[in-house]
Amino acid sequence: MASMSRLNELASFFMEHLQDQNLGNTPESLYTPAHYILTLGGKRIRPALTLMGYSLYQDDLKNALPMAMAVEIFHNFTLVHDDIMDKADVRRGKPTVHARYGQNTAILAGDVLMIKAYDYISKYADSQLVVKLLGYFNRMATEVCEGQQMDMDFEQMMDVFIESYIRMIELKTSILLGEALRCGAAVAGAPQSDLNHLYAFGVNFGIAFQIMDDILDTFGDPQLVGKKIGGDIIQNKKTFLFLKALELADPGERDILLNLCSTSSGLSDDEKVEQVTDMFRRLNVQEYAIQVIEAYRDLAVSHVRACSFSVDKQNDMIELLDELISRKY
Repeated sequence: MASMSRLNELASFFMEHLQDQNLGNTPESLYTPAHYILTLGGKRIRPALTLMGYSLYQDDLKNALPMAMAVEIFHNFTLVHDDIMDKADVRRGKPTVHARYGQNTAILAGDVLMIKAYDYISKYADSQLVVKLLGYFNRMATEVCEGQQMDMDFEQMMDVFIESYIRMIELKTSILLGEALRCGAAVAGAPQSDLNHLYAFGVNFGIAFQIMDDILDTFGDPQLVGKKIGGDIIQNKKTFLFLKALELADPGERDILLNLCSTSSGLSDDEKVEQVTDMFRRLNVQEYAIQVIEAYRDLAVSHVRACSFSVDKQNDMIELLDELISRKY
């Protein structure tokens, strides 16, 4: 079964393995921060998806653990560097690596995490498999950097198109989910056609997942989401909701929205969130976002239906997809 309970089971299996891993010891001032980021929690969705991709074809999950480690370590490398670029001092309720250990050490800790990710891929004895995994992994790593740069570029741009935003979240977030599934399946010896479809499933699911994040940040229940609502609005992020509102607004509404999201609006954070959210409601942007989520969900389903594994396993993957994109937190 590939529902959320199965994903959580795989995440727990991965965590047992992660706790036994030692990336290095000397100098302690480098490896303590590198281990620290791996202890900050999170849902471990990416390594769990790697194990899930493998389990669609083979049963011995231990064979997929090196690839799952590579995916998780790479993801945490990006978090360390993203936090530096975003000047974020808190992640998952705890100090970020650079806030706790200093920026220069955080940069090096991130670098060594990236290198260790490749070490884990190289643990496989099959050289042809290693070459295939590195090909997928290198392209993914390059595109994640491209997505992060696009995200930073958008902060300085007033006119960002929805198509560009979706491409950014595809690069920054979704392709890692797709590669997690594909690389896990590749370790299991899945046919090439399945590898391509699983990657596309993960990418389309990831886009839907991120747009749902945009919705929850503005319209979610703070008790369920676990954080204050409206963070994207306060930070003037160009989310799908914001870009769709600009697209639908008449010239007067557009001017109001742009003024609300400027640094000189003179409003408190709570006032800003309330007024922008009211405009989002008037323009029905949440409904448009849900339609886009459904479109990407249907694309993801079409790819999993094209895979060679059993219909029962296909149904399990679709059930997982639906649970994740309809979540309330």
